[in-house]
Amino acid sequence: MPTHAPYIGRFAPSPTGPLHLGSLATALGSFLDAKVHRGQWLLRIEDIDEGRCDATSAEHILRTLERHSLQWQGEVWVQSKRHALYEAALKLLDTGNLTYPCACTRKEIEDANSLRTPGENRIYPGTCRHGMPAGREARAIRFRCPGAPIAWHDHRLGRFEDDLNTSSGDFVLKRGDGFWAYHLVVVVDDLASKVTHIVRGEDLTDTTARQIAVWNALQSGLETQAIVNTPAYWHLPVILAEDGQKLSKQTGALAVPEHDPVLNLNTVWQHFGLPKIKATTPVQWLELATPIWANYRAAQAA
Repeated sequence: MPTHAPYIGRFAPSPTGPLHLGSLATALGSFLDAKVHRGQWLLRIEDIDEGRCDATSAEHILRTLERHSLQWQGEVWVQSKRHALYEAALKLLDTGNLTYPCACTRKEIEDANSLRTPGENRIYPGTCRHGMPAGREARAIRFRCPGAPIAWHDHRLGRFEDDLNTSSGDFVLKRGDGFWAYHLVVVVDDLASKVTHIVRGEDLTDTTARQIAVWNALQSGLETQAIVNTPAYWHLPVILAEDGQKLSKQTGALAVPEHDPVLNLNTVWQHFGLPKIKATTPVQWLELATPIWANYRAAQAA
């Protein structure tokens, strides 16, 4: 990023349940990184999958962050209130011939991948790229992937180069049920809030190239002309459950305990391989953790 660009980070949880320790680790890492850079830390509620999200969970997430003194700056953005912006972005991409309607069912796409060996990426075969088959209706809107590979650098994991045409194929921006796809809304919101650094879990690493492709397509059209470069990325190691799976709501991860915020902070801190911090309040803990995080950040550089 340009040296004069102010650091703007963000935490963007989905309110499909209360915050668990894995999400608290991500929140802490992104918060401290903003604090180390004396930047802003924004909060966004990603509730685009409105069938799985609920307001009670969103309120619980905010309370959990406040209880741990992870205080964000500015207004909390809620994606379910931003449909008009996503529609405008989709129209902008359509104007540039970067989207197309797709009639393919999930089964048809699976059948097209049936000869691929286990472990190979399942890709969209491009069936509707040059027009839908006669008599079919659109089930989704897809993004035309660029011909050249997407190269990017992760602070911890190093250099990546991803040819989207062989790793995913043209991907969905708007689903057949009318819901927005993650890859569109996350980029629209990051552009609109001028995010410069994204610190998040390693499980999202393979989504990055798709988001960069959308970012590059949109960045000149949403009143963000000052932002030229994509954000700097740092994908943190995720917390694993006892069975080795990523700690998540889908694997039954429990809500962050409420009785001792300092204990919770130390629990996720030790997940990063860092020593326990002695403190009596979350505010004191975070002040002591900030210079340690600065050194950890430097040591993590790939």
